[in-house]
Amino acid sequence: MRDVQEQIADLAKRGTEPIVVQLLRSSAAATLAYMAARWLTDVPAPLLAPLTALLVVQVTLFATLTTGVRRVNAVVVGVLVATGFSALVGLSWWSLGLLLVTALTVGHFARVDEFVPEVAISAMLVLGVTQHTDTALDRVVETVIGAVVGLLFNLIIAPPVWVSSASEDIEEQAHRMRDLLVRLSEEICQERAPVPALADELARARQLDQDVAQVDASITQAEESVRLNPRVKEPVLTRIVLRTGLDTLEICVVILRTMSRTFLDLANRRQDEPLLPPDVAPAMRELLTNLAGAVDSYATLITSQVSTAADEAESFLAIELDAARISREHVAKLLLARIQQHPRQWQLHGALLAEVDRMLNELDIEKRSMHLAEQLDQVAAESREKHPRLHKLTALTRR
Repeated sequence: MRDVQEQIADLAKRGTEPIVVQLLRSSAAATLAYMAARWLTDVPAPLLAPLTALLVVQVTLFATLTTGVRRVNAVVVGVLVATGFSALVGLSWWSLGLLLVTALTVGHFARVDEFVPEVAISAMLVLGVTQHTDTALDRVVETVIGAVVGLLFNLIIAPPVWVSSASEDIEEQAHRMRDLLVRLSEEICQERAPVPALADELARARQLDQDVAQVDASITQAEESVRLNPRVKEPVLTRIVLRTGLDTLEICVVILRTMSRTFLDLANRRQDEPLLPPDVAPAMRELLTNLAGAVDSYATLITSQVSTAADEAESFLAIELDAARISREHVAKLLLARIQQHPRQWQLHGALLAEVDRMLNELDIEKRSMHLAEQLDQVAAESREKHPRLHKLTALTRR
């Protein structure tokens, strides 16, 4: 019974994934576009309409609007090019080649982006049919029907907002970073410098870069999903919070990779002895543990800004950062005393402290608030430059 419930829960969870949502939405929109084209045109099999709807309907409303406009432009440009060619030359190998060159060139000038090949495809299909005028008109009508159905489909059935999915990806990335710091804190307390284990941790730290790229793609999708979406109250703030949060975690990933490299270099020089002195290792372990908690709390703060409990998350982060700073000062005093007695690899000890300082600086709450304010001001300034009349009208309305 429990297995059945788990399967049902897993199926329900998968039903909200982007791939499943895209499949269902595209199929429904394509079917409706075909029915509309059969009703509005005399074409026996208007397959271009469902094809257009299939390509126009995207996961987000913003992508649907921009994609629909570009695709219609691409088809119309291709039809116009083919109509001009049909009035001058017939279909032959040299005219086809000249047509393709012309269509692709005009497509780039028309700025249809990824639909440049569609310009050439439309031109070839129209030129290859005997009755050019009717074919061109039918093709344009089918394309418009498919695009309109796709746009209306997303306007009536609002697409999902992928902020929660992006927040989960950010939290998972922070959990991976936290786990790496916890494992490093455990390795440095071994009786002998664990070179193989630290080499594995360095490999995991390098893997975090690829994980950041995946989270970045998820945030990009979330940013598009909140644009022009009436269900989101503060789309600009949501986008900036997620993006700046990922930027900070990305910098921390670089610091973690450098820190792992420093620990490995220190272990290679001390293979037959402890990585750190007996009195320094516990303090360093406490410092890394506090850093792990700070990273985890920072991710919670980012996701709380787009949901609830932001004040509580900020309080936890402040506590973790204060504990990490106290531990850092304790480790610095112990290392300084040891270096004065035995100055071996003093530069690696200094590098570890510098890396800890950089991470604490990136996770600082005041710095994050200043960064958010700067980004909001920048977005507002760009909006005023792009739409000065709208800004004046808004200001006048507020007065």
